[in-house]
Amino acid sequence: MAVSYKRKMKKIRIKDITLTAMFIALGIVLPFLTGQIPKIGSMMLPMHLPIMLCGLILGWKYGLIAGIVTPILRSFIFGMPPLFPSAVAMAFELAAYGAVIGLIFNKIKWRCIYTILFSLSVAMIAGRIVWGAVSYLLFNITAKSFTFTMFLSSAIINAIPGIILQFILIPSIMLLLKRSHIIQLTPKKHKTLSSIKEEVSEG
Repeated sequence: MAVSYKRKMKKIRIKDITLTAMFIALGIVLPFLTGQIPKIGSMMLPMHLPIMLCGLILGWKYGLIAGIVTPILRSFIFGMPPLFPSAVAMAFELAAYGAVIGLIFNKIKWRCIYTILFSLSVAMIAGRIVWGAVSYLLFNITAKSFTFTMFLSSAIINAIPGIILQFILIPSIMLLLKRSHIIQLTPKKHKTLSSIKEEVSEG
């Protein structure tokens, strides 16, 4: 019985590691879709999508790992984003996205569209705060200024199209995976955002 359980857990870990590698690969490749026009690419935030999905599907630990590895690995392979300070700051930002969305989503017992949206919203806020704090520190190290205006412009104003896209695509992909019986979600019934917040605070 114990041997069978260990084998099962080993298979699950191998599967999770393989899927994490797939999400990292997607994070490296997706920016090429908008890479011909850098301004559009920075607004669409293509690297964020697979990291958040990784956290939702595999949990916060794998989301954290994928978030750290993806921008650093892409910087080493393609030189974009530049390693310092951009890729380093993005590594902290994406790690926060993957960890926070996975932690909240998997902490709430009732998994539905509201849970996805709530987890996504909190992760977006947390990741941007982390990015701002790390960028401020890294810019100070290089004797450059990082102002609040720069933070608002990069993290919020210019990112609005990408934020809207994430709110559309991530829940849609999760529902599609549910219908394909790849993941399981709990029927929403009467679950609301306020009850989800209460459940998180109680946990």
